[in-house]
Amino acid sequence: MNDLDTFSALLTPEGQALLAELRDHDPADELAAATRLRREHPAELVSAALGQARLRQRAAAKFGADAWRMYFTPNGVEQSTRATVATHRATRLAALGVRSLADLCCGIGGDALALARAGIRVLAVDRDPLACAAARANAEALGLAELIEVRCADVTEVDTDGYDAVFVDPARRTKARGGRVFDPEAYAPPLSWAVEAARKAPVAALKIAPGVPHGALPEDAETEWISDGGDVKEAVVWFGTGEGGAPRPVPGGRRATLLPSGDSLLGTGLPDPSAGDDDAPHAPVGPVGDWLYEPDGAVIRAHLVADVARQVDGRLIDPTIAYITADRLTETPYATAYAITDVLPFHVKKLKALLREREVGIAVIKKRGSAVEPEELRKKLKLGGGRKSCTVFLTRVDGAPSMLLGRPATDPLTPGR
Repeated sequence: MNDLDTFSALLTPEGQALLAELRDHDPADELAAATRLRREHPAELVSAALGQARLRQRAAAKFGADAWRMYFTPNGVEQSTRATVATHRATRLAALGVRSLADLCCGIGGDALALARAGIRVLAVDRDPLACAAARANAEALGLAELIEVRCADVTEVDTDGYDAVFVDPARRTKARGGRVFDPEAYAPPLSWAVEAARKAPVAALKIAPGVPHGALPEDAETEWISDGGDVKEAVVWFGTGEGGAPRPVPGGRRATLLPSGDSLLGTGLPDPSAGDDDAPHAPVGPVGDWLYEPDGAVIRAHLVADVARQVDGRLIDPTIAYITADRLTETPYATAYAITDVLPFHVKKLKALLREREVGIAVIKKRGSAVEPEELRKKLKLGGGRKSCTVFLTRVDGAPSMLLGRPATDPLTPGR
């Protein structure tokens, strides 16, 4: 039985009954479960059901409750878009007036589902027959089959004329080992092909790795970096103008969007010294003040640290470090603020003595621009049972290895200044 046949067997009443039985399956009991189930069902079907149960458990972090009704492949779980991010993108596309879209490299259909839920008719295309089978099953399982047509084909040969928009999600992992691909031209299909396909459509969005070099980005498009819960998930290259009232793509623009709040910062994306660009106009550099701001990862990736520094009337603590400091607290959704109590040259023994003196038992250690590993430092500190907490920043201040101590602005013990 090949993969497609095995997958199809999961859609039969017998397969569905097995999946329902494994809904709350404990992976630690898998051997016992397999032995028991094989007394009543074909061994291959039991193996497939157990494998699908494992994938659904993994996928719950991305798809929530929907994961228990969906179907996955190992690559599909790994590479599919998190539902919150897909919903954000679908909402923006719908607001731009998109009513029909060609989803190229659709995988198991995660984005297609979000698009259909936003009222967009989708042509979902992938060359992997198993991924296409999962995409069809997912559209059926979630009641969206009427809006999603799945086609197994080479995306480079698909005619997208007549669609309001194109979305391309190139494969960014090697076939042999599954390792990540960092060269955009090594994507499958290459970024250059995706860009040309996008330019032919009224509206287009290309999903790319968030670490893409800014020099590889097309100047006639806007690039949006998206974080979810503080973790940078992806970047999207936007083309076209659209007809609706959503934020329209700004050629050359660089945007940082934070989920779940939806706060979005658009800047020029000029080279930023904190991102390693030495020839850039940038925020001023100065001494550490009462407050330190840690920009969201999407802000850093979009090279908008200087934009946030201007928002909070701040300055960088070092020309090449993405930490902002200011003398007063200004609320911003784009960075986490900390009240700073100490600024010291880096010295493990001094830090250990200071934390012990202040009865600190919990230390949150952050690093940026430091060679010191937080876990190694934590072992050396040997924190006792103190009930107080402290945030320790290992970084550079005007080129000098330094340690900054403080606490989050949201901490009830943080004094107002």
